[in-house]
Amino acid sequence: MLNICNDIFTVFTHLIHLKFYESSYKNRIRLFFDDPPLSTFRSATLLKLNIRLQCFDDCLYLLDGRFNQLQILYVDLIHIRPPHEIKNQGDLSNLKWFSLSCYIGTHYYDETILPLLYRMSNLEQLGLYLSVFVNKTFIDGNHLKRNIINCMPRLSQFIFYFDSYMYTGNKLYLPLTEDIQHAFIDFPNNNIISYVDYFPEGQEGRCHIYSYPSLMEYYSFITNNFPGGLYNYVREVSLFDERPFEHEFFLRIQKSFPCLEELSVTNHKPQNRKPHFESNNHNRNLFAVKYSFLGEVNILNVHDDYIEQFLFDTKTCLQNTVILYIKYESLQRVTHNFTRDATRINCAQISKLYLYRESECSNSLEEYFPNAEICYRQIY
Repeated sequence: MLNICNDIFTVFTHLIHLKFYESSYKNRIRLFFDDPPLSTFRSATLLKLNIRLQCFDDCLYLLDGRFNQLQILYVDLIHIRPPHEIKNQGDLSNLKWFSLSCYIGTHYYDETILPLLYRMSNLEQLGLYLSVFVNKTFIDGNHLKRNIINCMPRLSQFIFYFDSYMYTGNKLYLPLTEDIQHAFIDFPNNNIISYVDYFPEGQEGRCHIYSYPSLMEYYSFITNNFPGGLYNYVREVSLFDERPFEHEFFLRIQKSFPCLEELSVTNHKPQNRKPHFESNNHNRNLFAVKYSFLGEVNILNVHDDYIEQFLFDTKTCLQNTVILYIKYESLQRVTHNFTRDATRINCAQISKLYLYRESECSNSLEEYFPNAEICYRQIY
């Protein structure tokens, strides 16, 4: 892929705008550099770049002077770690718009993101969509004003999503949702959503803060405290809680994320309200959660109730073929050893089945998933 980039700048010597990724979220391609890019990977005319990359190092390579006229940069990363040998190269005075997103959480926000932002002295528009581990306190409005907004005198628009999380075991003071909301009272953008979740079993706390409406493609660690809203740009969602997710919760998720493509659920608590959902047309039409674009579901770490939630066609209507990640023993229980009629319709919608197993599989498995490519994985 890097060769393609090199060829692009060699052939199109006056390129102004480059968008380098697939329009489909599912088929997204990411560029990465094994070593510093070739000297031909540069442009003196490029003004706008929209690109998906592997890591923070790759982002720094783009900003080492090879695109010295760049004014607008949108970057989406897989992970953020301290750079190996790349140093921040000085002021990026031409950059006016900058957007950075990364789905996987980082422990290195202070060492990576803030120093990069401080190079952008003339920035006018900024978008940050990050999940960040913090040691002492959550990222809130005071942090954003002190460490970002006050350091950028030309900044006129700041769109953000922060999911900050910390261990709570030895903390004497744990801020509440009201405390986080109070920090945004005099914020330049007053349309801010914020809320806090604490998980006693895991001794962890999480705080979501974001401007609304949002342009983010990810929304991670949604709990029962999710305030709702409409998120047309979100393609990937993860759900987590130490309290059960009832069927109505999944109806809310579908309404808030109409373009959802990838969904991951982690919840080991059984549902409290389980009306009779065995297959009939009335229940299917009245109660089923209809996912228009869902193409990938991860239910590896869930109670059996959530496997029923997705495999009962009276609870979930899968309108596309789906890639499913699941533990074999859980699947075997819920499908009654691959004989249960209530789960047959949705199992026929599975195009690829990633099975994590500790034992040998039943001979009836493949017949029960007639359209699935089955990939076996060991549980370690």
